[in-house]
Amino acid sequence: MPAKKTDKIVFYGTGRRKKSIARVRIMDGKGNITINNKPIDEYFNLETLKVIVKQPLTSTNTLDKYDVICKVEGGGISGQAGAVRHGISRALLAANTEYKQTLKSNGFLTRDPRMKERKKYGLKKARKAPQFSKR
Repeated sequence: MPAKKTDKIVFYGTGRRKKSIARVRIMDGKGNITINNKPIDEYFNLETLKVIVKQPLTSTNTLDKYDVICKVEGGGISGQAGAVRHGISRALLAANTEYKQTLKSNGFLTRDPRMKERKKYGLKKARKAPQFSKR
């Protein structure tokens, strides 16, 4: 979905993971990644989360070709990193369909369906039962 904005072509992608939703925009640039108006190093403290976010860009060799601007909400930091990765992958696919083979084979286009299991009545959590006592 290309859209003109100040003479730069912008591509959009929406990523989801657990309870997190990321709205991602990519445009031609130098490789700056901004998440919720903060640089990636400031937003994600753990190095592993930064690697997760950059995976689609490194696999398609476009790390310093596009600037990424992302708004992410909901969930924890791990889910948010996965949502951003999913959104970046979808935006890259919109930018160039030749990346589809690489992104699909690495599993970046597949939405991770794993969610938190609901709590059941009579139990303390989804599966944790109260302590059993004979007497």
